[in-house]
Amino acid sequence: MSAISLYAKPSPDFAQKLAHSLALIKTAATEYSPLTQASSLGCEDMVITHLMHEAGLDNASASIFVLDTGMLHLETVALVKRIEERYPFKIDVYHPDADAASAFVEENGSQAMYKSLALRKQCCHIRKMEPLERALAGKKGWLTGLRREQSAARAEVHDIEQQPERAKVNPLVEWTQGDIWHYISVNAIPYNPLHDQFFPSIGCAPCTRAVTLGEDFRSGRWWWENESAKECGLHVAADGTHEAQEPAAFEPLSSIIPIREIQA
Repeated sequence: MSAISLYAKPSPDFAQKLAHSLALIKTAATEYSPLTQASSLGCEDMVITHLMHEAGLDNASASIFVLDTGMLHLETVALVKRIEERYPFKIDVYHPDADAASAFVEENGSQAMYKSLALRKQCCHIRKMEPLERALAGKKGWLTGLRREQSAARAEVHDIEQQPERAKVNPLVEWTQGDIWHYISVNAIPYNPLHDQFFPSIGCAPCTRAVTLGEDFRSGRWWWENESAKECGLHVAADGTHEAQEPAAFEPLSSIIPIREIQA
């Protein structure tokens, strides 16, 4: 059963949400130029890429970047080519510093993220945060796929969040999961086939699993940690809001089964 058949159920006010999102993206392209999209290649970000195209944007008015951590699912990486084949965008792909990533694995092992929150966050910093800084350098605005429905930590997200150096624009804050999959269905938007296998939120392969009925959207991310730790740092406020504390204990490593073995 596909994610579309399961979830494609638009809200009664979906047309108004769509109009608002398109208007917000057009405004952002004008007021926060140079503008970029931070794409995780998840379903929300594929919707935003399509909305950018619908809003008349291309590489002359906005850019799109992807953080290839070196540990993504093959299904995720394959979407870069599919985007470039369909839309007028050339995707900028940022990789972690190869020496830093190799040194981390050599010192801490390939499963370091399971050992402690500190090591998991260090891995995220090397593979996501440092490349993100390079990707956002010189940009005045960035588009993200954050939705209030995704988690308690994101329940207060606003359309536009002014950060010290740029504006963070979240066109989908009011969209539901049903809205997302309705729009994907109507527009035949390409998406990660892992969504059809009950992966609502897809990150690095060792840190992502499928979820079961009734679980939170992000319960499949870093599932061995406590609930307050479900962010990598990309969407944590500069003042530390939502920054997780070290949990009292982790599950024994023997009980943690990575989704797929990935080489650094």
